[in-house]
Amino acid sequence: MDRLGAMETFVCVVETGSFSAAARRLNIGQPAVSKTIAQLESRLAVRLLLRSTRGLTPTEAGLAFFERARRAIEEADEADNAARGTAGGLSGNLRICAAVTFGRLHIVPHLGPFLEQNPELNIDLMLDDRNVNLVEEGVDIALRMGVLSDSGLTARKIAECRRMVLGTPAYFAKHGEPTCPADLCRHQAIVYSLGGGSNWQFNKAGEEQSVIISGRIRVNAAEGLREAVLAHQGLTMASEWMFAPELADGSVREVMKDWTLPNLDLWAVFPTGRMASAKARVFVEYVQGLLARKA
Repeated sequence: MDRLGAMETFVCVVETGSFSAAARRLNIGQPAVSKTIAQLESRLAVRLLLRSTRGLTPTEAGLAFFERARRAIEEADEADNAARGTAGGLSGNLRICAAVTFGRLHIVPHLGPFLEQNPELNIDLMLDDRNVNLVEEGVDIALRMGVLSDSGLTARKIAECRRMVLGTPAYFAKHGEPTCPADLCRHQAIVYSLGGGSNWQFNKAGEEQSVIISGRIRVNAAEGLREAVLAHQGLTMASEWMFAPELADGSVREVMKDWTLPNLDLWAVFPTGRMASAKARVFVEYVQGLLARKA
């Protein structure tokens, strides 16, 4: 196997976590994968993977080689694309990470047209509300919302969305409708620990008010927040993205419209130290276009 092929096999092993999973993805036998990795380690005279009963873990040298191997594969793919011209589309694999609810509502339903435009491209979509390590997880691009905690990340803001206070009509019929921040103290709030927590900051005509919300339900995943609100268990502060279908059909309703909350930013985040691949850049532009049309 040539060097690029060996790199692709190693990258696949790291991304999938096992020789058998890599063999299935590459559609070859597991012994061939094991042999390729052994030959690669022998040629480089360094251990790239640690084997244990729990699976495979890259060594420090393995992680460094993984990053450079991925970059070499991406550059080879881009060279192929350039030779074929834009009509050939993108090719290879693109690994994307996004929050569960945002991905389910705003990314997954629109993957079909993107893949039709790029018939030789495969997408590996990781839905996770955590901020995963992009390098360790082999992620090409992450779509993250809010304030970025790591200032060293390579990131680009691609969209923003309104935050609002909302609940179901049934909840408001039973508990009344708040009209100002002070009214919220009399309501049960569903608190989203990853989306601002209990401190809600409001603004009206330059007047700022901060309210510490009390709520008996606190969740760290948007899907749980959605289910609690839709079960009429309380109101919440959330982005328009999180409840887009329900806001459209009236299942939930925005209140306190004359009080504004800080907008929620969406960032395209790339692994530190790596230039965004053509695949990642094109996908970011596609998502940016989708959200602009919905705005």
